[in-house]
Amino acid sequence: MAEPLPPQRHWATQKERGSFILMKFTAMAARRLSRRAISPLLHVIVLYFFIFSGRTRRAVRQYQARLAAWSGRPALRPRLRSVFGQYMAFADCLLDRLDVWNGKLRLEHVELRDPDGVRTQLLASQHSGRGQILVCTHLGNLDVCRAMAELGEQVPLNVLVHNRHVSRFNRLLGEAGEQRMRLIQVSELDTALMMDLSQRIDRGEWLAIAGDRVPLHGERCVSVDFMGHIAPFPQGPWLMAGLLRCPVNLICCLKVDGRYRIHLERFIDAPTWARGQRDEAIRGWVQGYAERLAQRCLEAPQQWFNFYPYWQTPNAETEHAR
Repeated sequence: MAEPLPPQRHWATQKERGSFILMKFTAMAARRLSRRAISPLLHVIVLYFFIFSGRTRRAVRQYQARLAAWSGRPALRPRLRSVFGQYMAFADCLLDRLDVWNGKLRLEHVELRDPDGVRTQLLASQHSGRGQILVCTHLGNLDVCRAMAELGEQVPLNVLVHNRHVSRFNRLLGEAGEQRMRLIQVSELDTALMMDLSQRIDRGEWLAIAGDRVPLHGERCVSVDFMGHIAPFPQGPWLMAGLLRCPVNLICCLKVDGRYRIHLERFIDAPTWARGQRDEAIRGWVQGYAERLAQRCLEAPQQWFNFYPYWQTPNAETEHAR
């Protein structure tokens, strides 16, 4: 069993690390050279962060240990090679993120698994009907899904984000074309925001929000079982769905055998709750989401890109921050 990790600042309060000049140089190299040509540079950069980020290494080891124990697959237990491999998988994801906004990754390069016909509803909502909610995850490469929707399908997709500290890499993506994204900063689900989101839904627009990142205000979360241990998850996506009364779908994009695979799945047809049972309903939805997320982790174990102590309670983080 992995050892408990000491408290740290909330993930959303952590500033970006690394040199923007170095990041931009890597991005330029990725656009002009092959992956093989920039591989040595990429390994050096990843090795630097691997060596000088002990807390992150421990968080990755904790995740790998709990995934192995929960699944009963000893081969997934953390080793030096597997922990470094998760860092490299993230670096590969960042390069793919640049590729997709540069148009190097197209629809025909991506496999879509959509047994519930969510994509058909997404396309139809542009002309008639209301929009819906896509709950996404930091497992795999979400930008592939975003780009396919914006650049390939021309679907109006609004991405709700919590973190303000991503300016450097977003500047690179802006140069590559991500300025077309509708990014909406979310801190509180106040009346003005809910009215705006309701109008967007009524116009046939869709909302995308991560279901696996606890917001800065830790009280707006619910703790459920995740891989055999209690972990906090945000209640925002589910509260929003109930208030807007629109269906909820799950989306995840994993790289399997060198090829991206987008999973679309209907999750809740009509989110609602009886009087006095809101918290119970939300907890049930979050638990179901956590179970599906754990199963997806087994499909791509090293593509879990929540590089912080995931099972740490928000209260502990808050007390430490004070």
